[in-house]
Amino acid sequence: MEIGVKYIDNLEQAKYEIKAVGSDPGGWQQMASKAVHRVLKITGASPTQANIIKQEMLARGGEAAVARGVVNHSVKTTDILLMATLKQYKGFINKLKLQPFGLAALAAKLEEALNNLEGIKVKRMNCRGKVLEFGQRTLVMGILNSTPDSFSDGGRYMDVEAALEHAHKIVEEGADIIDLGGVSTRPGFQDITEDEEKRRILPVLEKILRSVTVPISVDTWRAGVAREVLETGAHIINDQWALRGDPALAEVVARYQAPIMLMHNGTSTSYQDMMIEILTFLRRGIDIAEEAGIPRANIIVDPGIGFAKTHEQNLEVLRRLKELTVLGCPILLGTSRKSVIAKTLNLPVDQRLEGTGATVALGIACGADIVRVHDVKEIARIARMSDAIVRRYTNGG
Repeated sequence: MEIGVKYIDNLEQAKYEIKAVGSDPGGWQQMASKAVHRVLKITGASPTQANIIKQEMLARGGEAAVARGVVNHSVKTTDILLMATLKQYKGFINKLKLQPFGLAALAAKLEEALNNLEGIKVKRMNCRGKVLEFGQRTLVMGILNSTPDSFSDGGRYMDVEAALEHAHKIVEEGADIIDLGGVSTRPGFQDITEDEEKRRILPVLEKILRSVTVPISVDTWRAGVAREVLETGAHIINDQWALRGDPALAEVVARYQAPIMLMHNGTSTSYQDMMIEILTFLRRGIDIAEEAGIPRANIIVDPGIGFAKTHEQNLEVLRRLKELTVLGCPILLGTSRKSVIAKTLNLPVDQRLEGTGATVALGIACGADIVRVHDVKEIARIARMSDAIVRRYTNGG
């Protein structure tokens, strides 16, 4: 006899492994939810809420770690770490729905989180007539900067014909989306007026829309720019401020029925619990989008590597990227040639391909659905290899 170990991430995998030992259908249906263990964190619970939660979780064989002062109410609030199988969570949530003190609403949030952690099934996103498919393979977003000062390719594609040529090149190399930007976001960048941003983007956009077959995303946080590019025919808006930069942007995107990418950003690198705060920031962006009429199915999230984060914090986000799956939205990862690679490997901007490749491969293993890159040909190959391992996707399926 030999002993092995199985790492079970979701119900589908649990059913597969139980069936593989020869269990009958009734058996694997019953046992699968016992094979998946989840650890969830709740923040800001009152002692009353925490005591009920702990009691109900213990009653089902799970566990709930709380602050020491919860029992005698000597703390005002506490975080709670829940530890249980899916079967235990089901009974716990059903009981929580019957409880007062706001616990019924918490039960609904826990239920949603657990559903999201099962992963994105194959789904299609309508990008104003163009379709993106998530869940089967990783999509590659090729960067096209029509700027004089971007950190990597500033000035190379200011000319419309040069930009068009590059757009065709990266599509041939495997880009599923083109991300067109008119404003540099590198550290110390010089902001420009809305009119200048339009002047840079619109001629390029008009040209590539005529001959490029993949969806075009425009990287802007301004409602006025978004309105004109969507009117011109752009398919997606990529907002680096998750609808905080311009209050009118959400309404514009909703009006044109366009998908939106919401990125975490900020003005400080000081966090109490960084990943929880990133999730809170993105969840609020999702709420703003939905309140404006943008459906959840049209939202993509981005942890914002290189934005409002130190070198070590960027590495931590990459290590913990999988935690973003709790939001239930496709995840965009943008690490291409960024300073996190420069500072780790001590390399100039033109020598960061291998570092980018490492972040892409590990990002895909941690749940990335789209990777935003400069070196499309090489990264598309890395993505396909990673997909063969992680998603069992090879040569079209």
